[in-house]
Amino acid sequence: MPKPPHLCTCGKTVPHGVLCECQKQATRARNARHDARRPSARARGYNHEWRKARAEYLIMHTHCAMPGCGKPASVVDHIIPHRGDKSLFWHRTNWQPLCAPCHNSVKQRQERAQ
Repeated sequence: MPKPPHLCTCGKTVPHGVLCECQKQATRARNARHDARRPSARARGYNHEWRKARAEYLIMHTHCAMPGCGKPASVVDHIIPHRGDKSLFWHRTNWQPLCAPCHNSVKQRQERAQ
């Protein structure tokens, strides 16, 4: 049996599991504000040297480290967020291979909860 639609804060009825257009616009605006304040990837240390180290690491660690996943890894994740700390950024014991879906959902959810 399908779940019933819900009422959005703007007053529109929206099917279950679907975001209202006003919520999508609010999310886009919030993300744009965040991105405007955030330094570029290069400024955060993700340069040619990082891309080389990342490629080498993924050759040696081919599968996602998230428990129960095991998909091919495509992202080198920092276990402890480095927040600009270069020694933590380059410390390989702080790296883990993840697939993109695990990095973009599970890992981000874990970091927000901390």
